[in-house]
Amino acid sequence: MKNKKLKNLLRLLLLVILGAVIGVNAYLVNANNLVGNKLPMPFGYGAAVVLSGSMEPEFSKGDLIIVKETDDFDLNDIVVFESENALVVHRIVGIGREEVVTKGDANNAADEPITRDAVLGRVLFWIPYLGTFVGFLKTPAGIIIMIALAILLVEIPHFREVKKDDEEMQAIIDEIKRLKDEVQ
Repeated sequence: MKNKKLKNLLRLLLLVILGAVIGVNAYLVNANNLVGNKLPMPFGYGAAVVLSGSMEPEFSKGDLIIVKETDDFDLNDIVVFESENALVVHRIVGIGREEVVTKGDANNAADEPITRDAVLGRVLFWIPYLGTFVGFLKTPAGIIIMIALAILLVEIPHFREVKKDDEEMQAIIDEIKRLKDEVQ
């Protein structure tokens, strides 16, 4: 009985985690598609996928970066800003009163200056290659696969347990009938 309660608790926990992942994914997709926010940062933190090699060797295409919303940044900080409807992840190479100059580590020339308030946040850390996977999860196929995996991981073991319980119950019923027939 205790083992069954633990399995049910783990099943519920897995459903909650998968539901949260799907919910966050839906939030991020809607923030981008409906509101036009390329880097939503609930609670002051966001995540983005590196889309080019302009920051090599620091970041590679497909890395996942974690960004903290801030207006406090220094020279050599790696920041995220929006340029021509795309997110750009570059290093600060110059700071003025109203403008910031950035440059990709792999680029030969600095970018056009941007206003300080155009900087969306500073990169805290990154996870190599995870961005490719996260980007796939945001696609319709990725969402469908995630939902299918949730069903497979959670419901199939549950159905097996229910079937096993039914078989055990049927065995008990059969044994009771057999014993009843012996007594008569």
